[in-house]
Amino acid sequence: QVRLVESGGGLVQAGGSLRLSCVASGSIFSINAMGWYHQAPGKQRELVAIIRSGGTINYADSVKGRFTISRDNLKNMVYLQMNSLKPEDTGVYYCYVDGPYWGQGTQVTVAS
Repeated sequence: QVRLVESGGGLVQAGGSLRLSCVASGSIFSINAMGWYHQAPGKQRELVAIIRSGGTINYADSVKGRFTISRDNLKNMVYLQMNSLKPEDTGVYYCYVDGPYWGQGTQVTVAS
């Protein structure tokens, strides 16, 4: 079993920045993909960004140029640097690891 714990959410004004962190613990042998999903109020969970062990990164079109995903394999952590935040970025952000495993989510609220 793998446990994921996110941190770094909060309330920010439009145009501001937040950095989300997620640490994985438990039965970790090798992790391929780590990433972040976003669930806006009343909508389905959608991929924001994913980074694979080989370094391949994919972003949702809506966050390209604003968000940056990175990972620290030694610490089993994945990060999401979110800049130029918009009100539509509001929602719960979930950490994801191949398994699949999910974190409990961290709330991000962007005020206009």
